[in-house]
Amino acid sequence: MKRKGERSAIGEPGRRAVRRDRHGRAGRSSVVRPPLPALRTRIDLFDQTVASTADFLRGSWPEDLAGVRFEVQAMPPSLDSDDGVDRWHTDATARRITVFRIPIQRLSHLHRDDELHQRMMIESCVFRATAEFLGKDPWDLGPERFRFL
Repeated sequence: MKRKGERSAIGEPGRRAVRRDRHGRAGRSSVVRPPLPALRTRIDLFDQTVASTADFLRGSWPEDLAGVRFEVQAMPPSLDSDDGVDRWHTDATARRITVFRIPIQRLSHLHRDDELHQRMMIESCVFRATAEFLGKDPWDLGPERFRFL
């Protein structure tokens, strides 16, 4: 039995040691606990949209897009373009399509700025970049996708 003023033993069952900082306060827990879902950021949404669009295009054009890498970068390496800021870059020798996130997100003037329209803008840029890589019209890449019955 404990007397008044005695400290409990560290290994005493039923008691947890509480870590205190230099001001005598107990430690704080994290803001997001493990059971809660992770927050969705604009970067995550952009990456997920590019990946799902690339998967669709690979499924539609497996021979033409075999070995092609779809990459996401924040900005183009140089801003010395006559047409403005590039939204994507294709490299046929390296078999790579690079999509630039910040110009697509910040410089696209959407008539309605919501998640659906942002996703549609990202998908259209991936379609146009892939069409440029393949030398085709963007509407030819997914004809079944745009046919309404």
